[in-house]
Amino acid sequence: MTLQLPSEIVVDRFLPTLRVRLAAALDDRGMTQQEIADRLGVTQASVSNYVGGAVEGEERFLEDPRFETTVERIAEGFVDGTMDEYEAIAELLELIRAFEDRGPICAIHEAEVPALQGLGCDLCIRGRDADLRAERTAIESVRRAARAAKNAPALVDHVPNVGTNIATARPDATDELDVAAIPGRVHAMHGRINVPSDPELGASEHVAGMILTAMDADASVRGAINLATSDAILAAARERGIDPIEFEAGYENRRDRLAAAFDKRGSVPRIVYHTGAFGIEPITYVLGESAVEAVSLATELVDGDPG
Repeated sequence: MTLQLPSEIVVDRFLPTLRVRLAAALDDRGMTQQEIADRLGVTQASVSNYVGGAVEGEERFLEDPRFETTVERIAEGFVDGTMDEYEAIAELLELIRAFEDRGPICAIHEAEVPALQGLGCDLCIRGRDADLRAERTAIESVRRAARAAKNAPALVDHVPNVGTNIATARPDATDELDVAAIPGRVHAMHGRINVPSDPELGASEHVAGMILTAMDADASVRGAINLATSDAILAAARERGIDPIEFEAGYENRRDRLAAAFDKRGSVPRIVYHTGAFGIEPITYVLGESAVEAVSLATELVDGDPG
């Protein structure tokens, strides 16, 4: 694992890029190289390299319009005397904070530290806390479940035409933003399951809604995968002693209807399904205490494994 702090990116990537652009902006406004050097706290030779193009900046900063706007504002303020070093530093710290909040500093940090990739990391903004750990646990559950699904060929024929999703909720989930899932859904392509991207919080609507409703009745049910409804899956579930719940396919008041069904049953079964409606494909939800458990059960059902 590479251990690199975001502050290193600020020093090694952001600051040199800032100096290159700010030197050029001040040079364009007629400042001498020595005047620029005094403002930037570097040597005149360094400014000559900046202005002459000998030093290249980080593209991810240069391509962000917020960076250019801040550079132009500081350069203009230095030239017309409306901004001093204190105010310039305040401007730059505000820009750095913005770049650390899912901005280019985050992008570079994730590229340098693979363990952060796909976590929707906001460590710089929030710091270390229990909420962050809960989010990481949910995301990791979905990542492991997605990997298991990709390695389960039997699932391919049961992926709905609209695609499937795999999700795990945080223990204290209250809405879709507390549920980790795969952005863009998972599809069957060329006889294999294609997972288009890493899991993120808030990436699902229908599967997340199913989990949240199930959690209201049984807090231990925090994972799910949705498959195409089939007689084979339902029969396999019943052979395992699972009594599926059927519900109407319509989206209107769906969560209320599901909650009523769970309340009537007095429990949350591991299989919940509908047989479709006009414009709505028949879908079966396989539930579990996590996405990993849900995918494992789904794989057993489509494999015909009696357990």
